[in-house]
Amino acid sequence: MDDTLRYGRWIVIIALSIGYAGLAHYANVVPGNERLATIVAVTPILLACVLTAWKSKHRTAMLLTIVVALGVLLILRHSVELHSNWIFWIEHAGTLLIVCSLFARSLAPGREPLCTFIARLIHGSLAPEIQRYTRQITLAWAIFAGLMSATSTVLFFATPLATWSAFANFFTGPLIILMFVVEYGVRRVLFPDFQHVSILVAVRAVRNIYG
Repeated sequence: MDDTLRYGRWIVIIALSIGYAGLAHYANVVPGNERLATIVAVTPILLACVLTAWKSKHRTAMLLTIVVALGVLLILRHSVELHSNWIFWIEHAGTLLIVCSLFARSLAPGREPLCTFIARLIHGSLAPEIQRYTRQITLAWAIFAGLMSATSTVLFFATPLATWSAFANFFTGPLIILMFVVEYGVRRVLFPDFQHVSILVAVRAVRNIYG
């Protein structure tokens, strides 16, 4: 892909992410925006479900299920709107908990740690010290995602909604980026002669495997 198109795509993605975060925070903290909040909260879930259904072997059945679910949602929309903030919390904390589970489960005996798997996709065979390091990083990511999910839950139930919304919409992304930056820096220090790659290379490697 041409570099200009690639950078342009990332600029659009970043702009949309920032715009969504701002809109979600506004819908959460300004009274009277329950319907907007519901739409904003449900949209990512809907898009993810449609994308998954479209790539599935059971596309028609899954798409019909989504249509039925949307119909039920419309019927119950007034009740749903009263609890729109719960949708945001479940979406945020639940996603982080799933990420935590993915990393943690890959550490079980007989399994390959997720970061080791990704590193092997990129570099092929790995030296023992790299395998140990990628296992430790897999554990670090599991702990990080778990703590983020727990923090989201505590803030949601123990603080004003505006506080939780600020954390979910404005701090989660930067904290994840900071985690990547810190890990990259540690890796460069511990293994200066290793062929280091960016997170984008890792993302493309996984995408090539799973489509």
